[in-house]
Amino acid sequence: MTIKIAEKLPEGSLAEFIEVESEGCSLGPNTFSVADLSKGKTIAIFGLPGAYTPTCSAKHVPGYVEHAAALKAKGVDEIWCISVNDAFVMGAWGRDLKATGIVRMMADGNGAFSKALGLDADFSKFGMGTRSQRYSLLAVDGVVKQLNIEEGGNFEVSNAETMLAQLS
Repeated sequence: MTIKIAEKLPEGSLAEFIEVESEGCSLGPNTFSVADLSKGKTIAIFGLPGAYTPTCSAKHVPGYVEHAAALKAKGVDEIWCISVNDAFVMGAWGRDLKATGIVRMMADGNGAFSKALGLDADFSKFGMGTRSQRYSLLAVDGVVKQLNIEEGGNFEVSNAETMLAQLS
């Protein structure tokens, strides 16, 4: 069942490649509880099929990087990109797209969180296995306030511009 507006984000964990060691975070992949990370925060989350894929690399992530300051000015505390890739790939992709420190590149390595959201998709015909659908959502204190799910291979409603307009 697909998550809906007013529902709480499911239990789960995501991994992030940490570039600079800090208190509580070691250098390299670190695993975080979604509930812990989202508590008391407003988070713009967008999910996409895969790192280094064409639309994801050319439009989806760059749009959130470009509009990050405007999103934060509208009350967004953090921006997360979730993909069914490992934390090493997500970290490298974030560096390549100049997203580090702007968008948290969160790895859903086995697709468990995407599946718990009901937003997993079978990309086997492309040789990619189970991935995430393309979507965006706004979570406030772990509760979904906005949800934008793309149909088919479209990129029309999960972009940063739509999220920004929904915050206005």
